[in-house]
Amino acid sequence: MSTEYDTDDKRWDAVQRRDSSADGAFCYSVRTTGVYCRPSCPSRHALRKNVAFHASCAEAQAAGFRPCLRCKPDGPPIAELHARAVEQACRLIEASEQAPSLDELAQACGMSSFHFHRIFRQHTGITPKAYAAARRARKLQEELGAAPSVTDAIYAAGFNSSARFYAASNAVLGMEPTAWRAGGSGATIRFAVGDSSLGAVLVAATAKGICAILMGDDPGQLVQDLQDRFPRAELVGAEPGFESWVARVLAMVESPGLGLDLPLDVRGTAFQQRVWQALRAIPAGETVGYAELAARLGSARMARAVAGACAANPVAIAIPCHRVVRNDGAISGYRWGVERKHALLEREGAGDRKKRS
Repeated sequence: MSTEYDTDDKRWDAVQRRDSSADGAFCYSVRTTGVYCRPSCPSRHALRKNVAFHASCAEAQAAGFRPCLRCKPDGPPIAELHARAVEQACRLIEASEQAPSLDELAQACGMSSFHFHRIFRQHTGITPKAYAAARRARKLQEELGAAPSVTDAIYAAGFNSSARFYAASNAVLGMEPTAWRAGGSGATIRFAVGDSSLGAVLVAATAKGICAILMGDDPGQLVQDLQDRFPRAELVGAEPGFESWVARVLAMVESPGLGLDLPLDVRGTAFQQRVWQALRAIPAGETVGYAELAARLGSARMARAVAGACAANPVAIAIPCHRVVRNDGAISGYRWGVERKHALLEREGAGDRKKRS
């Protein structure tokens, strides 16, 4: 058996917790029922005196026990079965003109609606409805670039009425559909670059709110980064009315615990939006590990995806991805430089602290 479960006490604890990470390391049998199970079996727990542990399914069967019909310990791991079911559901969503209902997806995967919804969210970080909406957004963007007209693109993307589309178009595209078809031309973005103790800071905003806060050593490179992000937009610099916004962002750089009460206009995938929302809920002066933040979103196994969403954050400090650290509390992995991350945490009083739950 695995050294992690090298005593009966450890194995019994894993069974009590229905620890799926113990599946495959050992199985257990129940004398009164004559069956053997995975550690994660959802069946009602047996009395400890009736339970024995086995290194493998073959060992349990040789002892005269039969596999549990509920957890099927002689089959593929449950995590693998769940992953296959989620993959099947995603393919079904991708292939459907209209988003399948939750009941239809659950039935296709052989699960109850409640169980399927929970498993899907654990594996993807978002709900089936959010996944379908993101898929439709991608489809709409593709169709707007290829369809003969906006109307054709609307129906090709799965919207069953133009009214529903126009109600959602700004949230999906961030601009009018005609502007999207033109590659974003016509959108106006105000920007300015200011100096701070952490180097140059570029602040940019659409009519809806701040869309970028970039930090670096070279102001010219920051402007180039902004142009790369919005290649067809009209960039307007040095506008007098924008100076107060820049001043408030620079003040936040010097004292990040102040927060920012200006509106934001940031766009990302449904999962990225969930991560960014969770980041804004971390109080100044506290840090959280990637795995812990992923667990708050539904599954610690999404830690790598959470790190990717942090790296994609377009508004430094306003969405405080600097408050996420390695699981051991070490400071690393910051898009605008580890030195800046350390300085921001020092200013919040969290620079030398381990993460807190």
